[in-house]
Amino acid sequence: MSATRYTYLGPEGTFTEAALRTLPEAATRELVPMVSVPAALDAVRSGEAAAALVPIENSVEGGVTSTLDELASGEPLMIYREVVLPIAFALLVRPGTKLSDVKTVTGHPVAQPQVRNWLRAQLPDALWESAASNADGARLVQEGRFDAAFAGAFAAATYGLEPLVSEIHDAENAETRFVLVGRPARPASPTGADKTSVVLWLGDDHPGALLELLQEFAVRGVNLMLIQSRPTGAGIGNYCFAVDAEGHISDRRVGEALMGLKRICPKVRFLGSYPRAGVSAADVRRLRPGTSDAEFIDAAEWLARSQDGRT
Repeated sequence: MSATRYTYLGPEGTFTEAALRTLPEAATRELVPMVSVPAALDAVRSGEAAAALVPIENSVEGGVTSTLDELASGEPLMIYREVVLPIAFALLVRPGTKLSDVKTVTGHPVAQPQVRNWLRAQLPDALWESAASNADGARLVQEGRFDAAFAGAFAAATYGLEPLVSEIHDAENAETRFVLVGRPARPASPTGADKTSVVLWLGDDHPGALLELLQEFAVRGVNLMLIQSRPTGAGIGNYCFAVDAEGHISDRRVGEALMGLKRICPKVRFLGSYPRAGVSAADVRRLRPGTSDAEFIDAAEWLARSQDGRT
């Protein structure tokens, strides 16, 4: 395995590359762009790379389905870090292009919902076609296949383009969350401001099936930060659920919730416990009474005493 190589959703000039370069260790790694999320993650599975940074959630469009599906299937991988990056687009064009010249535009599919209103107001007749990434859209503009691409302004120089319009976003404070993914190993120690990600499969479709999964978290005071259904590929109506929960697998409330899920789900895939980006332990809300590690330990000791006749 190459311990010095990190892959990311390329080509050069993507928001994913910008997010990766915010990590201190990126300065000492070989950063290798890949053509797709599956390609970036497969390089980790094969040992060609130690880790991959890929987008997983957008504040406007929700979960990035290609990443969620890839983490739910195939050889298991684990999330070790997350990066949250503010997102604003620039309309990149070849030098000399005016707004009235733009008849075709491109960008990553996740970008389209974030610029839809601007596009409708400023370029109502322009035809949109999706690209593998925003930077790949810039490359296609460079090659003359499209008139303009929505990408980060920082990608302009790489592809010999110029930002015709900058700071484009339909939603203020739009963000994308990226995750650093490696091969499975022991999670890092808890920080007090952690997140645990899992994928859950329903045993069978019956009234209250999803509620049964959610109750395993709720009765233990575990807050959910994301839940998204994804088709399993086994036919219409067959779904798994990608879940992000507050806390670390070593927290008693989280560990017991996962054990409860393992008892009722035919399959549970643990994707990792890792620090939340931009959040410290002081920022985390207080636990619900009865859900701290000390209270779980006290309850377990009471049960042991009762079983031994020491009540």
